[in-house]
Amino acid sequence: MGMKKIASVDEMTPEYKENLVHLMMMQADSELAGAYGYVPWIAKAPSIQETLTVSQIVKDEVRHARVMYRLLEELGVPVQEYFEAHDFNLRVDKESIGTQRVADDKRVNIFYYPIPTWYDFIMFNFCMDRGAGHQLEDAKDCSYKPWCDVMEGIFKEEAMHMAHGDFWVKKLAEDPKTKAPLQEALDRWYPRTMNIFGRPNSPKNKVYRQLGLKRRDNDEVRQAFANEVKAKCQEFGLRAPEWKPVEAQMSEEPFIPG
Repeated sequence: MGMKKIASVDEMTPEYKENLVHLMMMQADSELAGAYGYVPWIAKAPSIQETLTVSQIVKDEVRHARVMYRLLEELGVPVQEYFEAHDFNLRVDKESIGTQRVADDKRVNIFYYPIPTWYDFIMFNFCMDRGAGHQLEDAKDCSYKPWCDVMEGIFKEEAMHMAHGDFWVKKLAEDPKTKAPLQEALDRWYPRTMNIFGRPNSPKNKVYRQLGLKRRDNDEVRQAFANEVKAKCQEFGLRAPEWKPVEAQMSEEPFIPG
């Protein structure tokens, strides 16, 4: 028997609403910041077809953000005021920020990195959209029905973005001229993605699970992602990078996709 679904604010405790808004805001901000990060590749894509594909990905991500912000508006969040107060185009000029945020928006911190090359764009699709897919599995059947109702469509479009990354990773890995820079991009984006899932046995994650907003511990989701990337690397002839957590820096926040 499935969990009871909550459908309106009237059914929520203050604790439930606070945690729900926090998680949904993380997703909404990540979707929007992710879209902005992709925008330069509309003009810089290597072909007309890819210009169209990148444009569609940007459109998808902005639509995902708007869907989530509409849900937040229904919960009383002043979305327009919040949007005007934050710079979702903000990017950092650092190789690694670990698990830290660099501004007061709620985006997952991987969305603070710029995407300087086509290899980076492809590896963002390959790593980040795959990580998103693993987390969306939990959100698809959470305890807040309006969120569940929109997640199925978002999940399908994120899967298409991931497939785009897989197509290009296979293609670039097969060419000796492009395999080395592709591996360099994987070495860059894999640890960044691994850093976003949150601390194992996080007290916050336990609360989310008790409220039905998450199903799995952060590290379960991270390991599922890592296992899939390892299998894909074996398939494409790439080396799966090593990753070790820096426990002192590991955030308690779980990742919610963008």
